[in-house]
Amino acid sequence: MTAVGRILLWRQYVSAAEGGHYPADPVVGVDGYVTLAAERMAVLAGARDSFARAQVTLKELAGLELDDEVIRHLTHAAAKRLSETRVERTDAERFAAAEGVIETQIDAGKVNTLTGWRDVKLAAFCRRELGEPATLAEWNERELPAPHIRTVVANIEEASIFAGRVRAEADRLGVTTATDVTALGDGAEWIWNLVGDVLPQAAGMLDAYHALEHVSDAIKAIWGHENAESERHQRTAHTALLADGKPGLDRWLGGVFGTLPAEASGDELRSLAAYFASHPTRLNYVERLGQGRSIGSGLIEGSVKQLVNRRLKLTGARWRVEHVGPLVELAALIDTPDWTLCWTAA
Repeated sequence: MTAVGRILLWRQYVSAAEGGHYPADPVVGVDGYVTLAAERMAVLAGARDSFARAQVTLKELAGLELDDEVIRHLTHAAAKRLSETRVERTDAERFAAAEGVIETQIDAGKVNTLTGWRDVKLAAFCRRELGEPATLAEWNERELPAPHIRTVVANIEEASIFAGRVRAEADRLGVTTATDVTALGDGAEWIWNLVGDVLPQAAGMLDAYHALEHVSDAIKAIWGHENAESERHQRTAHTALLADGKPGLDRWLGGVFGTLPAEASGDELRSLAAYFASHPTRLNYVERLGQGRSIGSGLIEGSVKQLVNRRLKLTGARWRVEHVGPLVELAALIDTPDWTLCWTAA
């Protein structure tokens, strides 16, 4: 029986929606144990769905009657324990042995906490095999191999502190000293400052979808939405950026200034040029397409959607800050072999 498994079933709680907090001296109800199997099911259900729905699911599927507050307690306790014992996991060995190139993808999502909306930062490490070489015309249609292995670290904290968390995970996985690492992310300055500090040898890649969206927004602000001229400029600019990075976009900008409408100042295009001036070495899209490598940060964006938005942004949910990071990491662990190992080894 683990320390997490041995609990008292409380009948009185003080809760704050999903985040929950407990009185210093709870009224004790039924004394007893939650078996390891029941604990595992409760934590799985609590990490996947709201604690109230997890209560219903457990009763319907397993005939297990646990109060949603017990599920809440078990889930947060397991998340904290597993986060604190990350160094004991076996995935570092699997990561080192896995085939493929290493990617680090970084992003953030929004979570409603007891102190208001906060950013939860996530970093995902994965290894995936190269895909088939792709042409420029195929960039948005090709399918890359799924990662062989993925790990996630997450927390609500300042970027400088989160950098230490990312560095510890990179060291644990052997990424820090690896010779072939790509860091992918959107244009947020904190991401690239972190990459520069933690993974200075990594090749940076500005997410292609994010880059093209910036281009489209600038064009639409000048030429409008859903008209032939705006769409033509977008196609031309997108091709220039994907084919030749910053030099290609600069050439497009130089030519298009002469076609501005009389009432347009061109400030949007100047801002666009300044934006991409911050990412001159992160735009080699056509080269990476030819190598079968990724040019987008879909892995981390998908992680934000599944691990943060789907689970934590439920209607009315408010979380204690210290619960968020461990719960995100717990949800990411469920789909890995270490989920089973952490229970069979208990």
